[in-house]
Amino acid sequence: MAGETLTLARFVSALELRDLPAPVQARAKALALDLLGSAARARAEADSTPAILAALAATGLDAPGPATVMGDPRGWTAPAAALLNGALGHSLDFDDTHAESSLHPSAPVVPAALAAAELTGAGGAAALAGIVAGYEVCCRLGLALDPTAHYARGFHPTATAGTFGAAAAAARVFALDAERTAAAFGVAGSQAAGSLQFLQNGAWNKRWQVGAAAMNGLMAAALAREGFVGAAEPIEGRHGLLQGYSDGARPDRAVEGLGEDWETLKVAVKPYPCCRYAHAALDGLIELRTRHGLGAADIEAVEIGLHRNGVVLVGEPTAAKRRPRNVVEGQFSMPFAAALVLDQGRFGWDDYGRLGEPGLEALCDRVAVTADPQVEAMSPHPFGARVTLQTRRGRFEQRVADPSGEPASFPDEAALAGKFLALAGPVLGPGARRLADAVLALEVQPSVTGALRAGRPA
Repeated sequence: MAGETLTLARFVSALELRDLPAPVQARAKALALDLLGSAARARAEADSTPAILAALAATGLDAPGPATVMGDPRGWTAPAAALLNGALGHSLDFDDTHAESSLHPSAPVVPAALAAAELTGAGGAAALAGIVAGYEVCCRLGLALDPTAHYARGFHPTATAGTFGAAAAAARVFALDAERTAAAFGVAGSQAAGSLQFLQNGAWNKRWQVGAAAMNGLMAAALAREGFVGAAEPIEGRHGLLQGYSDGARPDRAVEGLGEDWETLKVAVKPYPCCRYAHAALDGLIELRTRHGLGAADIEAVEIGLHRNGVVLVGEPTAAKRRPRNVVEGQFSMPFAAALVLDQGRFGWDDYGRLGEPGLEALCDRVAVTADPQVEAMSPHPFGARVTLQTRRGRFEQRVADPSGEPASFPDEAALAGKFLALAGPVLGPGARRLADAVLALEVQPSVTGALRAGRPA
C-alpha cells in the first residue's frame, strides 16, 4: 500500500467538469435521475419512511433549511437532506449498481453532492463534477476491498466505500484542496460502517446505513473545510479501510487508470426492484417463459445457479428465502422474485403487494438456489446466473453472463425517462417531467436548488 489516500485526494481536488468526457457526464446525469425517481417514490410509499421522519422530528433534526428532499414539499438542512435522499433512494432497491465492486454508488454519492451544492448555492457544473468524483472514489474503493472478501467479513460496501464516495463528492463541491480532501477521507474512515446483519430479519438498516453514508460523507467534508484534522492514511493505513475491512484487499485497484478508465461508465441501472444478484436469473427466466410459452402451472422445479456472493444475499437460508415476510426480505429473495416473473412475466415496485400469496409461495417451494462455479467463471463481475426449468414439457436451461441494464445494454434516454416517470410521476405530478429535464441538463443549471425545485410537490 502506497499513498492511495493522497492519490485519490489529489484526483478529486483537481477534477474539473471540462476534464470529464461527454459520455461520462451523460452517464452521471442519467444515474442521478434514476436515483431521484426511486427517492421520490420511497418518500411516499416505503414502509420505513414514516419511522425515519418521526425520529428526525423527535430528536429535533427536522429543522428547516435550504436543501431538497425528493417528494417532500419543505426545505431541510443539508445533512438531513443527504441522509433522507440517501435512505429513500436506496429503499426500493431499485437504484444503480457497479458490478465489479458489487455496490450501489448513486445512493450515497448523489445526495451528498446535491446537499453540498444547495448548502453553498453552487450550480450544476460543480454538483456534476462532485458526483463523478464520488462515483470514481466509491467504486474504486469497492474494487480495492475485494467484494467477496468484504462480504465475507459481513460488510455492506455501499455503506462503507460509499461514505468515502460521499466525502469525495462533497469535497469536490466545496472546492477543497488535496490536503483538505485527504482530511475529509480521514474523517470518513471513522464513519464508514454498514453491516449485512439486516438480512437476518429483513431489517431497515440497509436503507438507513446508506443514508448515513451520504450524511457522514457530507459532514466529513464540512469538517475538513473548517480545518478539522482527520486521520492520515485512512484508506491504506494499518487500521485503515482496506486492512480493517477486508482479508483480500487489492489497493492497486483504487488508483489503477485513475482519470483515464472511468468507473462511472461501468455503472448499470436496474430493471427490477430487488437485489442485483437476482437480475440475471430473472432475465433468463423471463426469456425461457416467453420462448416456450410457459405459465406457473407448467413449472415442476427451478434450479438457479449464482455466484457465492449472490447465494449469501438472495439464496440462503432456503426456508426463509422461500417465505419472505416483508419488502426487505422480498428484495433479497431469489425464490420470490423467480416465482413472480414465472407467474406474470414482469417485476415492478407495486408487485411487492403479492407477498404472502399462497400460489406464489407454492411456486417458491419449487425454487432451489446454489453456488455455481461455472457462473463465477462467466464474467469478471459476480452478477451472472444459470437457470434451469423442469417443466411438464421438458427441461430448459439458460445462461446469462450479464444482467440487463449493464453498460452493454444500458437503456436509452426514453427507457430511463419511462422508469423515472413511472416512479416519480405519482408523487411529483407534472413536476416529474420538469425535474427530469433539469437534471439531464445539470451542467448548465446556475443553481442546484432551482434545478431541484420540481422535486418538491406543492
